[in-house]
Amino acid sequence: MPVYLLYPKHGRKPFPVILAFHGHGYGVKDIVGLWEDGQERNSPDGYHRDFAVALCRRGFAVAAPEISCFGERLTEFSYLNATIGQATPSTCTHAAMLAFHLGKSVIGLRVWEARRLLDFLQIRKEFDTSRAGAMGISGGGLHTFFSTCVDPRIKACVISGYYSTFRDSILAMYACACNFVPGQHIFGEMYDLVGLIAPRPILIEAGSYDPIFPIAAVRRSVFRARNVYRVFGAKDAIETDYFEGRHRISGRRAYDFLWNKLGDA
Repeated sequence: MPVYLLYPKHGRKPFPVILAFHGHGYGVKDIVGLWEDGQERNSPDGYHRDFAVALCRRGFAVAAPEISCFGERLTEFSYLNATIGQATPSTCTHAAMLAFHLGKSVIGLRVWEARRLLDFLQIRKEFDTSRAGAMGISGGGLHTFFSTCVDPRIKACVISGYYSTFRDSILAMYACACNFVPGQHIFGEMYDLVGLIAPRPILIEAGSYDPIFPIAAVRRSVFRARNVYRVFGAKDAIETDYFEGRHRISGRRAYDFLWNKLGDA
């Protein structure tokens, strides 16, 4: 699993660290300020908005993995994914079919890899994994959500362009096969699963014109999630950034939110 490690130019080691998860597109290069051919760019591009670079500039060390089925981890079983208007190759469907055959899921694979990445960061002296967080957009938001549910070492997270309800998003339209877990309905909706994160702080970013994760569903699901958090005495630990725009990173509150939760030793 190739991983980009980004370090701030200033600040004291060990740095608080963020796991940065990209979504569908040409892979991890798109969040670390690189074009498809590996050339550096000077201004953010696309729906990812180079958010791993922005996190690093805010003072975090950032670990940005190449998520399975994208970029350097494509296989010959690729297809064109146009769910967000980008004709970019992915091997998600083939991997998902193999996983379903085994009674597993691509989400499970990606969460397992995130946990192994945290294991690796824990043995590196430049990272303070007691102050670890996660952030992702779209499929990376999914990755962030489920990884934070499963691994309590992630102390705070930003979920962008994903958190809503299964009913109103992936079950209401065509969605990549990597979004599905066999038997997921047994465990409930997103606002039920959020109880696995409580009472850890969450910021949810959502665009008012996101066609994949409708803003009305996001608001309803956040309301339900806050009721879950209320059981833990932490209703206000779920924060939101509802911005005017489509399916993209906002960043208006995200970087300061994570720094306020994790940045001060």
